[in-house]
Amino acid sequence: MRASRLLLNSSALGLLLAATPALAQEVPQDSAASADGGETIIVTARRQNERLQDVPASVSVLTATALQNTGATKAEDFTQLTPGVTIVTGTAEAGDTQINIRGINGARDAESSVALVVDGILKTNTAQLNQPQGTLTQVEVLKGPQGALYGRNAAAGAIVLQTLKPTDTLSGGLRASYANEATYEATAHIAGPLGDNIGFVLSGYYFTTDGWWRNTLLNNSKTVDDKENWAIDGRVMVGQGTSTQLDLKARYAEFHGASLPFNASFHLPLFGTVNPAFYEDVNKHEFNFYNNIRATNDQKSFDVSAKIDHEFGNGMKLVAWALYSDVKQDLVADGTSADFARYISNADSAVDSSVASCFSSTAALTGFPVNQPGFIGQIPVPFLFAPATGSTFGPYSPTTCDGIQYQLRNQKDFSTEVRLLSDTDGPLTWQLGAYYLHIDRKTGVSLGADTGQGVIKQLYNAPDTANPTSLLLADKFRTNVYAAFGAAEWKPSEVFTGGIALRYDIEDRVANSLVPDVTDPFTGGPINPGLAFGAFKPQNATFKQLQPKVTLSFHPSPALNIYANWGIGFKSGGFNNQGSAAVVDQNFNQFINAGVTIDDQYRKEKSSAFEAGIKGELLDGRVTYDLAAYYTRVTDMQFFEFFVGSFGLLRVVSNIDRVDIKGAELNLTGKVVDGWKVFGSFNVTDSEIKKNRSRPYTVGNKSPYTADWTINLGTEINAPINDSVKLLLRADYRITGPTWFHSVQDQERPTLFSGLLPISELNFLPPSFGNARYDVARRDAFGVLNLRAGINTDRYRIAVFADNLLDRKYIAEAIPAIEFGGSFISPGARRLIGVEVGASF
Repeated sequence: MRASRLLLNSSALGLLLAATPALAQEVPQDSAASADGGETIIVTARRQNERLQDVPASVSVLTATALQNTGATKAEDFTQLTPGVTIVTGTAEAGDTQINIRGINGARDAESSVALVVDGILKTNTAQLNQPQGTLTQVEVLKGPQGALYGRNAAAGAIVLQTLKPTDTLSGGLRASYANEATYEATAHIAGPLGDNIGFVLSGYYFTTDGWWRNTLLNNSKTVDDKENWAIDGRVMVGQGTSTQLDLKARYAEFHGASLPFNASFHLPLFGTVNPAFYEDVNKHEFNFYNNIRATNDQKSFDVSAKIDHEFGNGMKLVAWALYSDVKQDLVADGTSADFARYISNADSAVDSSVASCFSSTAALTGFPVNQPGFIGQIPVPFLFAPATGSTFGPYSPTTCDGIQYQLRNQKDFSTEVRLLSDTDGPLTWQLGAYYLHIDRKTGVSLGADTGQGVIKQLYNAPDTANPTSLLLADKFRTNVYAAFGAAEWKPSEVFTGGIALRYDIEDRVANSLVPDVTDPFTGGPINPGLAFGAFKPQNATFKQLQPKVTLSFHPSPALNIYANWGIGFKSGGFNNQGSAAVVDQNFNQFINAGVTIDDQYRKEKSSAFEAGIKGELLDGRVTYDLAAYYTRVTDMQFFEFFVGSFGLLRVVSNIDRVDIKGAELNLTGKVVDGWKVFGSFNVTDSEIKKNRSRPYTVGNKSPYTADWTINLGTEINAPINDSVKLLLRADYRITGPTWFHSVQDQERPTLFSGLLPISELNFLPPSFGNARYDVARRDAFGVLNLRAGINTDRYRIAVFADNLLDRKYIAEAIPAIEFGGSFISPGARRLIGVEVGASF
């Protein structure tokens, strides 16, 4: 199988290389966003209209035509077409999206590293990163720190979206597709005038799928990765094209589907000498799902905004906007506590039924085929303590002994910005502005017993309920952000341009615990293990950062741009659940000498990034190229850590003191003949951890979630069949290089097995027998080939498509739980073949 897959991948690569004059490409550049109907693409990534060729930075663009020809609608589509950019999204829940640009990643439970800007308005909630945002007309992915322009969450770059504006006459469009696994997707819009200088756009989106995986315990139910998502976007513009323009937008969306489609993969090499499944390469794992709880994820999003553009007529312009957003999301899933025997005894008789349920479900499912090295014995006692009759469940087991987890993440925010900028064609342009943001956020993780009587969706449930709570992490956060910024660009001649931008952010954060003063009815200890070290108190901190950006550009000819830029990026610090530091220290450092340090407050992240590059055209514009090199030093990089143990589970953000990143990108597009173009890109990123107080032994390792390299290759043919019909053929092949998902990489570390062995029935084994080695936790390089073929007329379109045509198996993410001795892994998307139709009027 491996040989045949390699042959198929090599064949696909060879075919594309044969059509491609070199390795690279910025996403296809066509006339959909042109200013004059030619090949010139106008972008707004730097908050001003300028030719893509003139931007002194790396920008990848998807125009309206490219969006239509690729079927791209969301961030996960854009990033796959962009060199040096990777994404992990939806592996835990719909709002869980982390985008990595050139080695800088957004950490779970912290702020994003990538700004999302829609029609000039900065979105705040990271849950919106991978949501559809209306009828798109252009996508721009700007790389490198953009904090001077967009503030605290643009350390890695920005995704800038433009959506359809009202049209002069009534118009509309529809696109609908069907593919295997009952996968349906549809988008529609209607636009037109409402009166003099008033117009509207109404857009809709719908998506549903059964997913690729089935739950073998629940009668092969389609409840592992199924999802349904819909959204409605409305836009009204008043005074479009006049000196005063008002832009009103509203959006509502819902998502309903499964959550946490993870399996566990163990990395215990000495245990692997007895059973090889204890020492498993994450890339070779065969996924099976059999959790007894129907995992769910529900998200509701609403936002409304107003933006005004006013030209004073004296060379100045005012741009101001305000945004209100409300995102509610929660998930229900099986727990991970069966192997820690959390529900086999109790301190409160009110939960006797929960313990009885654990024992009876284990007895009823003895011998049920779970993933190796797991097995369900006669009793729910860990096999270390009962080798003959005990069990090794693994997480998300078919028994009730895992318990049930309920997670909640709600956020309301209000933001506003005012900018005054020059509106002339002179050699000096400038802008000044101020920004304010207020966030109210509530988060919670609750672990409760599973009595087999369903799920109560609330953070705390009393001992006499169907889901008595045994662990609760819950906090309320309030954030206020104040920022002032300015920028100036000077063009003393046609060949030289220099710019400077400056922004200063102040972020005040307050955190309050929502955990009640109650005990865990199973252990008799506090409901939150951190309370064992003292009562929780309100926390507050202020984070400040000056973010400059300097750009230089030299144009020896209109077809050549030599540029350089430097900037500072910034992400605010914040708070972990109170008591996290003490829990980690007691359960891991004092128990197994783990050598890991976690703080209740994580530090702000700061990056300093240099980039130099050259953009140009050859052969009268038939070939375009973009070559760039970059170096970034990240201080206190924020990183998500996941801990599991007898206390339950713990999610925290840690800091890696210093990471150095350097790399290069090459992009190339060639027009072979009219109607046929080839394109490709190559990115290589070399990263190294230079200092890490959280885990000192990881110095020398690579930046987590960063692919060593990416390659994008493709071709597109638009050939006329007759005067009114065109043939479209498109191929995109993306290869993502090897990726580590943790700061711990090719290293051996003690685990809870190391600590438990001396007190177990296997105490004749040395503690080191339970150590884990994480050389098998790296995702291998993988390639995904997407094809589309269709027929287009002025009003109608029909196409067939294949996503991941070769059905390449890969993992979407691995989350190593270092002291647990393994990784939680989620499968990547499999082959999807379907048909799409479209119409416009």
